[in-house]
Amino acid sequence: METRGRGYGHWKMRPAMCWRVSIVPALGLLVAAHSVADAADGARAGANTLTVSAAASLADAFRTLGAAFEKTQGGAIMTFNFAASSALAEQIKQGAPADVFASADEVNMQKVADAGELAAPARIFATNRLTIVVEPGNPQRIASLADLTRSGLTLALAAPAVPAGKYAAEAFAKAKLAVPPASHEADVRAALNRVVLGEADAAIVYVTDARAAGTRVEAVAIPDAHNVAAKYPIAVLKDAADPKRAAAFVDFVLSSAGQAMLSELGFQ
Repeated sequence: METRGRGYGHWKMRPAMCWRVSIVPALGLLVAAHSVADAADGARAGANTLTVSAAASLADAFRTLGAAFEKTQGGAIMTFNFAASSALAEQIKQGAPADVFASADEVNMQKVADAGELAAPARIFATNRLTIVVEPGNPQRIASLADLTRSGLTLALAAPAVPAGKYAAEAFAKAKLAVPPASHEADVRAALNRVVLGEADAAIVYVTDARAAGTRVEAVAIPDAHNVAAKYPIAVLKDAADPKRAAAFVDFVLSSAGQAMLSELGFQ
């Protein structure tokens, strides 16, 4: 869980009424003043905080969108929980507090809907595609999905239950290839990091993940015939602490400004 900036309360010390006032009672007043200010500040932060559970592949995009949304809300504090959509769906079903859910697939959003956790139907706000990422310079000369099946190659994939893992399996199926041996990572960013850290020769991630990694990886395109279009739905949750602000964030993501930000980061 990560939280954007938080404001801190302050207090004013009243002028001393008499120089004979004991220092002990004075210190007691200072502690009490701090306690009251901190409690009030905590209440304000809680009232203004919007918690968004979002797919790991949305981390960079939603940090950008969150910062822009905060400026429109006057005091809103965005808190993000980034993880695999499958893990987030399970958290929400188990009662984890959140106001908005953004998934990297429709399957996990439907699980949340079937559990009666949505305040309104989910809406698709972006799509994504897969790509292969390799180390800079592509030392293994990987050019296709078929090359990922070579013996001796270390491949990182998101776990089968994770959207990126399921999409990768679909891509191999389209290419009429069996899914090769690979590590099963907690989410797509973990698969990406295996290549960034030099722990894997290749990984299958989203185009946006490869773009976010910059020069730390090199992307190898997967042709349209073998690729998969990932659809990202977003929805306000039934138990949102501030339904109006949660709906405002969803509307912002779907607005022309929000869509422009997503497009700049490689989402379609």
